[in-house]
Amino acid sequence: MPRLLGIARKAKKRSPVEELNEAEVSLDFGVDGDWRGKPGKRQVTLMTSASWQAACDEVGEDLSWTVRRANLLVDDLDLRESYGGQIRVGDVCLEVVEETKPCHRMDEQRPGLTEALRPDWRGGVCCRVVRAGRIRIGDTVEMALVE
Repeated sequence: MPRLLGIARKAKKRSPVEELNEAEVSLDFGVDGDWRGKPGKRQVTLMTSASWQAACDEVGEDLSWTVRRANLLVDDLDLRESYGGQIRVGDVCLEVVEETKPCHRMDEQRPGLTEALRPDWRGGVCCRVVRAGRIRIGDTVEMALVE
């Protein structure tokens, strides 16, 4: 069963990423304290450890997952073509709204990282919060694709 491996937030645009052991996730603010959490297409961002490792392998450097600046890191989940699907993290439910498109900011962190994140949805997904709650490192993660 996939698990939640990491939780992160940023207080404002371009601010340092803060890693958390647990966080409140709300319909109005996404991950508590994250500057992007207002309702919309990028309320919560999520990526997988396998995708991040593949991107790191491609650029030839092991980088912390927080370089990607996503909110949640999960293991063992296939995010490709998951538009409209729902991801349950503990008691929280997220709807996949779109693929997270890697931007030039990734190359500021490590040259070549933008391109390394493009294939196979490696950059992760953008989600909106459907059901609020508290999440903790180690929570189970489940994908439910909506037909």
